[in-house]
Amino acid sequence: MAMTMNGEVQLAALREAVWTKLNDPEVLKACIPGCEELEKTEDNGFRAVAKMKVGPVSARFKGRVMLSDLDPPNGYRISGEGEGGVAGFAKGGATVALAEKDGGTLLTYNVEAQIGGKLAQLGQRLINGAAKKLADEFFANFAKAVQN
Repeated sequence: MAMTMNGEVQLAALREAVWTKLNDPEVLKACIPGCEELEKTEDNGFRAVAKMKVGPVSARFKGRVMLSDLDPPNGYRISGEGEGGVAGFAKGGATVALAEKDGGTLLTYNVEAQIGGKLAQLGQRLINGAAKKLADEFFANFAKAVQN
C-alpha cells in the first residue's frame, strides 16, 4: 500500500537554528512519537527503533534512516525503512524544505511511503489517519524543541 502526505509548519526560530535541530539525533529522538533509540551510524545515517500502534496493530519497528541531497540550511531528503516483524514493514522518504518567513522559518514537507504486512490490511483511511496524527505530533514536538 502506498501513501503520500504533505504539509507545512511555521516555526518561531531562525532557519539556521531549525536546520541544526533537524540534524540533531537527540532532538529528533525526543520529537518522534514512540522513538526508543536513534543513533548516528555513519555520515548522514541513523539506526532507529520506534514503537508504534496503528489501530489494533502494535509493533516495534527497527530500521535505518539516511539523509541525502543536503542543502544547508535549505533542506534535505530523508529516507528510511523499518521492519516490524509480523506487523509488517514500512519504507519511504520525504523532502524537507526550509524558507525564511515572517521572522521565523517555514518548514515544508512531502512524504511518500509504502507499507506491507498486517499494517497494509488495516485499510487506507486508518493508515492515512495514523500517519497524519504521527506527523502532527512530530511537528508539534519539533516546534517546541526549536523554540527552547
